[in-house]
Amino acid sequence: MGKNILVFSTVVVFLLSIASAVPGIATFYQSYTPSACYGGTPEGVMIAAASDTLWDNGKVCGKYFTVKCTGARNPVPHPCTGKSVRVKIVDHCPAGCASTIDLSREAFAQIANPVAGIINIDYFQ
Repeated sequence: MGKNILVFSTVVVFLLSIASAVPGIATFYQSYTPSACYGGTPEGVMIAAASDTLWDNGKVCGKYFTVKCTGARNPVPHPCTGKSVRVKIVDHCPAGCASTIDLSREAFAQIANPVAGIINIDYFQ
């Protein structure tokens, strides 16, 4: 009985996370520079910058988002790997940013072919 409850609970959490996913756009940056959240302190490689849509005056700093590629935004066919990646927000994407979340190159490569450069995503916190 206890095992059934655990399995059911896991399924419910998974379904809720899918239901709460938000569509967006992801790009990646070539090299890490000092960030709006942590200055020059290294925060690892699974990191991202938040667009104005998510920034909320820096309240998103340090928050983790799970990001999954959902399709191409340019002629690169089938860029998605089928994986998702969990990233920490460490920076603010500059004004005019072409994406919702600007991923590190390493994070982008986990979910899509970097040749694509820009992809459609679903993300959730």
